Amino acid sequence: MARTPLSLPDFPWDALVPFRERAAAHPGGLIDLSVGSPVDETPAVVRHALTAATDAHAYPQTAGTAELREAIVAWYARRRSVTGLAADEVLPTIGSKELIALLPMILGLGIGDVVVQPRVAYPTYAIGAALAGASVTSSNDPGEWPAATKVIWLNSPGNPDGRVLGVEELEAALARARELGAILVSDECYAEFSWTTDAPTPSILDPRVIGGDRTGVLSVYSLSKQSNLAGYRAGFVAGDRALIGELLSVRKHIGLIPPAPVQAAMIAALGDDEHVAAQRARYRSRRERLAPAFEAAGFRIDHSEAGLYLWVSRGQDAWDTVGDLAEAGILVVPGPFYGDHAPQHVRVALTAPDADIDRAVARLTRD
Repeated sequence: MARTPLSLPDFPWDALVPFRERAAAHPGGLIDLSVGSPVDETPAVVRHALTAATDAHAYPQTAGTAELREAIVAWYARRRSVTGLAADEVLPTIGSKELIALLPMILGLGIGDVVVQPRVAYPTYAIGAALAGASVTSSNDPGEWPAATKVIWLNSPGNPDGRVLGVEELEAALARARELGAILVSDECYAEFSWTTDAPTPSILDPRVIGGDRTGVLSVYSLSKQSNLAGYRAGFVAGDRALIGELLSVRKHIGLIPPAPVQAAMIAALGDDEHVAAQRARYRSRRERLAPAFEAAGFRIDHSEAGLYLWVSRGQDAWDTVGDLAEAGILVVPGPFYGDHAPQHVRVALTAPDADIDRAVARLTRD
């Protein structure tokens, strides 16, 4: 019997290679503002916790240790105003990307089912649908979500556009999801980086949104950004007890278990707000330098009220903008990487060392 291979899109970042080479040829060298990977050190409190837990001779718990589950519950209450969570309503994951990619398949979606994602969307939502054989609809309007919808992805703050959904928008999404009988999943990985307030952005699990009913609702989070733990692969999901139970059952069978030392490091990271505030201040400083430089160079900044990116446009084709900035030695990401609805935008990452941010500012204001 002939094998039918998975039909997945080409990896988009490969298309940036020529522009990276062009930017690297600049006399002052490459300034990489394309990848949202942390460049600052992992906090000492987290590294020490990891080191102390390296005698990890036994298999770790897929559900996470009791201490880790309690730390996740306490973090949601303290930082996201989400009260009433129980230990069996949270689950650690190996970062957030694997959960996002596998969720439709784990939940049993297939041909004929629809996954809804934002108009401008992190590509892994569509990859998850493709792995399950489902189709994708890109829409920010709940009224446009089709009857066959089974999973709805929200992303607030958004990657790449930094768009934040307020409580009323989250309520509208939840009402439509329940009307459709669909599962509503909110990717909230940038919540600690709001530039209009010192408080984190609203969670889908906020009592103002759901009251006390978490049925059919999940919140996804990652410590990669707030705690510089991208290399640890440390994330978690919280919400509907029955859905968390389904995820746990499958993950037990296939061995998707965060390593024990990483679980210990997560407890330390979740319990320490000081390092998060320090990291927020670093990114705020970089943003406050970089945003005016792009505006001075003729760019418009849209949304970008939270998160680690500037979503900018100069009113021309995104790939032309990528090429123009590459000539100045600056590498950014074209909007089409995030779907068909951003042909003239590029994403600019704040995740670069301060020296590179300052060099980018100088080039933008000079060139």
